[in-house]
Amino acid sequence: MTDLSVDFAGLRLSSPLLAGSAGTTGTVEGMKRAEDAGAGGIVMKSLFAKEVCRVAPTPRFRVLRQGRGRERSFVLYSYEQASEWGPERYAEEVRRAKEALAIPVIPSINCLTPEEWLGYSALMEQAGGDAIELNLSCPHGPHLMEGHDLTREMVEMTRLVKQARRIPIMPKMTPQLNNPPGVAVALERAGADAIVAFNRFTGLDIDVQTERPIMHGGYAGHGGPWALHYTLRWLAGMYPSLSVPLSASGGVADWQDVVKVILAGATTVQTVTAVVIGGYGQISRFNQGLRQWMDEKGYNCVADFRGAVCDRIVPMEQVFREHVLRAEVDAARCTDCGTCRRVCIYDAVIQEGGHSVVLAEQCDGCGLCAEMCPTGAMSMVRR
Repeated sequence: MTDLSVDFAGLRLSSPLLAGSAGTTGTVEGMKRAEDAGAGGIVMKSLFAKEVCRVAPTPRFRVLRQGRGRERSFVLYSYEQASEWGPERYAEEVRRAKEALAIPVIPSINCLTPEEWLGYSALMEQAGGDAIELNLSCPHGPHLMEGHDLTREMVEMTRLVKQARRIPIMPKMTPQLNNPPGVAVALERAGADAIVAFNRFTGLDIDVQTERPIMHGGYAGHGGPWALHYTLRWLAGMYPSLSVPLSASGGVADWQDVVKVILAGATTVQTVTAVVIGGYGQISRFNQGLRQWMDEKGYNCVADFRGAVCDRIVPMEQVFREHVLRAEVDAARCTDCGTCRRVCIYDAVIQEGGHSVVLAEQCDGCGLCAEMCPTGAMSMVRR
């Protein structure tokens, strides 16, 4: 029988799916909905020491749609910031959650000084939190400033809190690093029991009519399906060097993405944008898809395939570089839309007899025309 349960930093979870830190996990009621949908654990909306961050502007969400047709994508652009509560009220919600839920509850804290990190983490431990996420890299928090040594702070505050607390400590990395594997190793050496990769990127969008930043007038976090490939790349880079588990966060939009991040080395998978946009039922759909895929593959547990892709990534010296393929057009499916001719920089596609024809000798075999063809008329064949 397929078993979705995982061991994560000493916590036993019924599923690798975690409801990530956001408004959807800001109250016991929201957390309970995530549990009922099948979440293996909860990461609460972050408590910020900086009080101004506890009052969110409205509106604070924009869904930015980019491109057209097949190229269309979206960004969840948000300025949600922190829980509205101060430390004592937040700790009370941790206690309420522990009474109401059967799954692990992980408070998330964001502080400015060593004293705050120690004091807030003590409150979370006393309130019964199963672990603590150190939100050291909020995309619209006070940490991401020019000249600020965020890497050093992540490592030092992880070490400080870990030495003082008995429950698992999980620093959340920013994606805005030039060496994520090196930072992850440093966090493990500092005592991290697990590492969350990654927080959202910091972004900016501009209204071209008013010539000002949109929404609240400043920077904001931005996430969505587009972020998955960055997450995958660095999970695969970090996993072989670590002994502590990784929690993937960023870009997971369907159950296939859940499979991908586990293949790249994640033990747990945090979902935020998918739930914000699609509702808590997304967690159930992710679990269902993951279980069905594991059944089809013959995997009994998640550990059977965790990190499996890492030793299958081909180094650049071994990449197959012979040009053995070329494009070919199925005349019966070609509508002569001209897409292939427009994107071919080798002038290898011409119009002939009311449809496109490939000049084999000029075709480089790059594959772009086949990717862009809206009717599937273009395919890649051996020369």
